[in-house]
Amino acid sequence: MARRPDVAPDAPHILIVGGGYVGMYTALRLQKKLRAELRAGEVQITVVDPQSYMTYQPFLPEAAAGNLSPRHVVAPLRRVLDKCTVLNAKVTELSHQERWAIVQPVAGPPKRISYDYLVMAAGSISRTLPIPGLAERGIGFKTIGEAIHLRNHVLAQLDIAESTEDEEIRRKAMTFVFVGGGFAGIEALAELEDMARSAAKYLKNVRVQDMRWVLVEAADRILPEVGPDMGKWTAEQLRGRGIDVKMRTYLNSAVDGRIELSDGSSFEAGTLVWTAGVKAAPVLRHTDLPIDEKGRVKGTEFLTIEGVVRAFTAGDNAAIPDLTQEGQTCAPNAQHAVRQAKVLADNLVASLRGKTLKPYIHDYLGSVAGLGLYKGVAHVYGIKLKGFPAWFMHRTYHLSRVPTFNRKVRVLADWTLALFFKREVVSLGSIERPRADFELAAYDQPKKSAAA
Repeated sequence: MARRPDVAPDAPHILIVGGGYVGMYTALRLQKKLRAELRAGEVQITVVDPQSYMTYQPFLPEAAAGNLSPRHVVAPLRRVLDKCTVLNAKVTELSHQERWAIVQPVAGPPKRISYDYLVMAAGSISRTLPIPGLAERGIGFKTIGEAIHLRNHVLAQLDIAESTEDEEIRRKAMTFVFVGGGFAGIEALAELEDMARSAAKYLKNVRVQDMRWVLVEAADRILPEVGPDMGKWTAEQLRGRGIDVKMRTYLNSAVDGRIELSDGSSFEAGTLVWTAGVKAAPVLRHTDLPIDEKGRVKGTEFLTIEGVVRAFTAGDNAAIPDLTQEGQTCAPNAQHAVRQAKVLADNLVASLRGKTLKPYIHDYLGSVAGLGLYKGVAHVYGIKLKGFPAWFMHRTYHLSRVPTFNRKVRVLADWTLALFFKREVVSLGSIERPRADFELAAYDQPKKSAAA
């Protein structure tokens, strides 16, 4: 890929692989710190990501439940990073020793990009297991597409149950299984169960007590981030809502929608959501960067890549030492990613200017989780909150972290409107196959006779 004509021939080229938390926030801070250099063409920044937006993942459960518009939980990269070059592509191969990367655009042939500085922020993907039927039946919960698909799917299952008299079909449609008791699984389950309760008010043949919601967790507790006491309280709250919380339990099979668990239970389910952890992006295996036994890039406390010069990393795809806990690495969560991006960008600028790098040391703020409208749990600065105060803290904290003032206002507007109007509970599953009816009409044409 040739340099832009407005960039000096000897200007350092910074390649950022990934436009998620670390990628976008790093580029955003570099734009601020290198404003003069970028304007003068003395630095070039390229961000490579298959998507043209960054997803604020803590709001995925609210988007899935219809509390927020999907467009308001994403930040358009080209608008936010107006001083950078944004390529919608995947990095398929990278040689840092020779300073080049092969990128595959969404359309067209692959390109070779040369660079001087690297920021590896490829993020993570869902960590799955070789469980029979999981690939065919499971739904992930890491992208805005998955969140909206899950919302449409859950509402469509209720429509199926409302419109049939077959008890087996009804029972399967109204059974929802979530695997994974971390933040993603608990918040997705709680928000969607809350949404389904609202939807049931408009259905004549579906009652809340007819639905079966099941949480499957391999560990002996849920939400470990908020501590054992608050995790136990959360489990009690979910059970009080009729949700079957199964701990120390594994999913053994999901073939043809029949759920088989390690506790011996077996039943049909129309919905299976998998939120049991993440793993580093597979592109790392196609680079010459050092990776650990979990497939993560080996990072240092300065957010540089171990044993490599002019290379930085952070976020889910990196093993960064946690200087507050000896022998531990930083957890793969949004709180670390946003903070690491700031330090990474500052250290990259320091490297460009020949200055000393600073280590990443964090103060633990705590954790917050939403459990549906007006319900939540939080453990912040040693203070434990439950119910409405925790829910309010959850929304306040994440609103402050949403990128750009534009998105903050839009999210706040969605929440304000929700105070006066009931949430929409209509399935728009047809948007996933928008051409289906047209194709049917096009093929359903009378054949012309040979004489014609």
